[in-house]
Amino acid sequence: MAGRPRTRAKRADDTTDPAERAREIALRLLDHSPRSSAQLRAGLLQREVDPDTADLIIERYTEVGLLDDAALAATIARTRHRERGLSRRAVADELRRKGFDAEDAEAALEQISTDDEREAARELGEQRWRRLSSHDSRTRSRRVASMLARKGYSPSLAFEVVRELERADNDGESV
Repeated sequence: MAGRPRTRAKRADDTTDPAERAREIALRLLDHSPRSSAQLRAGLLQREVDPDTADLIIERYTEVGLLDDAALAATIARTRHRERGLSRRAVADELRRKGFDAEDAEAALEQISTDDEREAARELGEQRWRRLSSHDSRTRSRRVASMLARKGYSPSLAFEVVRELERADNDGESV
């Protein structure tokens, strides 16, 4: 390879046209992971893209379907609740942090019913309760209620689950 000059791959930062540079940065950000419009805008601004250019790119990417805040919010709500056991409140907080507007967040949270939330809390509580079987009832109760609180469940639901687990344990039922 002695006779060939070395060339380096062109990066988005090397592009002279600011709009083209911004589009390449946006695509790179979206290629890394799905993002809300607000997250993409923040990423572009962080990389010194003009705010007007960032807004135009977001508008265009929304038109062509590269950005869909409603669908992404729904996916996040569904996976956080089903896979991590987070409550509606905890999911709502995450959606807010990620910059989803209230309408998209509310629509996404509609797929988690009160019954779904109660069932998830019970399942999480039962799993934790079983893992703590070597501890006394008071310690188990405190730890299960604390875990449910960290997942965003209300104190009333957390203590309802704990009371059911204690009752089942005292009655000799398997949980």
